[in-house]
Amino acid sequence: MAEMTEVASVEGTAGKVRTRALIIPREHGAWGLMLVPLFTGVAAGLASAQQFWPLPLFVAATLSLFWLRTPVESLLGSGPMTARNSQERWAALRASLVLAVASAACLVALMWGGRNRNLLLIGAVAAVAFVAQTVLRMLGRKTRMMSQLAGAIGLTATAPAAYYLGTGHLDSTGVALWIANWLFAWNQIHFVQLRIHAARSRTCREKFDEGIFFLLGQILLLAAVVVAFLWHYITPLVILAFAPALVRGTWWFFQAHKPFDVKQLGWSEMRQGITFGILLAIAFIFP
Repeated sequence: MAEMTEVASVEGTAGKVRTRALIIPREHGAWGLMLVPLFTGVAAGLASAQQFWPLPLFVAATLSLFWLRTPVESLLGSGPMTARNSQERWAALRASLVLAVASAACLVALMWGGRNRNLLLIGAVAAVAFVAQTVLRMLGRKTRMMSQLAGAIGLTATAPAAYYLGTGHLDSTGVALWIANWLFAWNQIHFVQLRIHAARSRTCREKFDEGIFFLLGQILLLAAVVVAFLWHYITPLVILAFAPALVRGTWWFFQAHKPFDVKQLGWSEMRQGITFGILLAIAFIFP
C-alpha cells in the first residue's frame, strides 16, 4: 500500500510538472528578447511621456500574448510539447482562454475610441514576422537561426510600441529603438548558435573556421552604428550599449578553450541583455 501511494505521489508530481510545461513558456532566451526591448521602449517613452496610463496596459497585454503562445501550441501540437489527454487539453485550453481574454481586454482599452491606431501597424509587422518564423521552423534545422531572427522582429516590436504609447507618436526614434534591439537580438542569437556549433573547437583557427561569418557580422554591426552616429541618427551612448556584446563576441575567438556549459552561456547572455537594455535606455533617455 505504501509503495502504491508513493508511486501515485510521484506520478501526480510528474503530471503537475508536465502540466506547467504545457502552459508556462520555457524559452528563457525568448523572454529576454521580448523583455529587454519592452524595457527600453517603456524607459524611452516615459522620458518624454505625454501619457502614462497606456504603458501598464501595454505591458500586461504583451506579457499575456507572449505567454498565450505556449498553451496554444500545446493544444495545436506545434510546440515542443503536446497535450496528450483530456485533462492536459483542458488545462491548456483554460490557460489560453484566460490569457486571451486578459490580452484582448488590455488591447481594447488601449485602442478604445480609435486611439493608438498605429499599434495595428506595428502589430501587423510583428504578426508577419511570427508567421515567417513558423514557416521557417517547419523547414527544418537548416533554417533554425533564420526562424529565430524572424521571430526576433516580432519580439523586439515591443520597443517601438511602448515608445509610441508613451509619447503619443511613432517617429524615427521609435524605429531606431526597434532596429537597435533587433540588431542586438541578431548578435545574441548568432553568438549562441556559434557557441553550440563550435563547442568542440579548441584553437583560434578552429574557432575562426566556425565563426568567420559571425565575426564579419560583428564588424558590420560596429560599422553600422558608427555610420549612424556620424550621420547623427544616434548618440555615442548607443555605440556604448553595443560595446559589451561586441567585445564578448570578438574576445571569444582568442580565449583559451573551456568545456561548453549551456547553462553558463545562458546566464552570461542574460547579463549581456540586461547590460544592453540599461545602456540603451540611458542613451534614449539622455540623447
